[in-house]
Amino acid sequence: MTQLDQNPPPGVARLQFMQAAWAWVGVAPFLIFALMFLILPTLYLIVGGFQDPDGNFTLQNLFDLFQPSIMNAYWISIKVSGASAIVGAIIGFGLAYAVVLGGLPGWIRPTLMTFSGVASNFAGLPLAFAFLATLGRTGLVTVLLVKFFGFNIYATGFNLLSFWGLTLTYLYFQIPLMVLILTPALDGLKREWREASEILGASKFQYWLHVAFPILWPSILGCTLLLFANAFGAIATAYALTGSSLNIITILLYAQIRGDVLHNPNLGYALALGMIFITGLTNGLYIWLRGRSERWLR
Repeated sequence: MTQLDQNPPPGVARLQFMQAAWAWVGVAPFLIFALMFLILPTLYLIVGGFQDPDGNFTLQNLFDLFQPSIMNAYWISIKVSGASAIVGAIIGFGLAYAVVLGGLPGWIRPTLMTFSGVASNFAGLPLAFAFLATLGRTGLVTVLLVKFFGFNIYATGFNLLSFWGLTLTYLYFQIPLMVLILTPALDGLKREWREASEILGASKFQYWLHVAFPILWPSILGCTLLLFANAFGAIATAYALTGSSLNIITILLYAQIRGDVLHNPNLGYALALGMIFITGLTNGLYIWLRGRSERWLR
């Protein structure tokens, strides 16, 4: 490195400084947003989880997390999130495979990707209302099935305001999210790998078993973990759909912090800490698996 490289002329140094300054100006809104709505609230929850109503340090809030009702709420949330993540991953993988490698007409892929981009963000009150209007006891599909086929889905034991009803509702945004995340991984499968396996005499099943799936497995498992975290933190859809009939952890957290009966904000902060730990663990595993899968896609 020459002396000129180490000490650039004043004009060049000033230009480099201005470019770096404008770059920081560009990223400043993101940093401010993350600080105000992610970092500071998380720190507030951590501090509040170790305080009593008078602001004194205590571990009682963490001990209270092991109450049977709270542990049951965590378990129900884990089951709903796990069921919607696994089913969403299976169906989403099938859809992504069909549009990327299935040989379908070219117009289907952009149509599916556009719908997936919209549906993956369609949640909360509108989604709950849409499912109640479609599959509720007086919903459109329910009424049409009774009128034209004499089949009442509620007579079979189905209930939209239940575990499987909430899982079905979550699938509306879980499946499109899986399609959006997994499609680039399927695009990353190089044609040369398939051609090489065919030249060596491998069948299509052997190619997928020994080449494609080992490469895609970190992406598939990582996407499934991301779907789990996505469902585990959802509250608006579950609260609007089931109210308090299904005691998942996000609804219990809402009741502890904002409710009229179960009003214990510090216990709510401890509940949030437990959720942060679970979602942080799943997201950490997702990032690690994503890093492993990206080695093959470079």
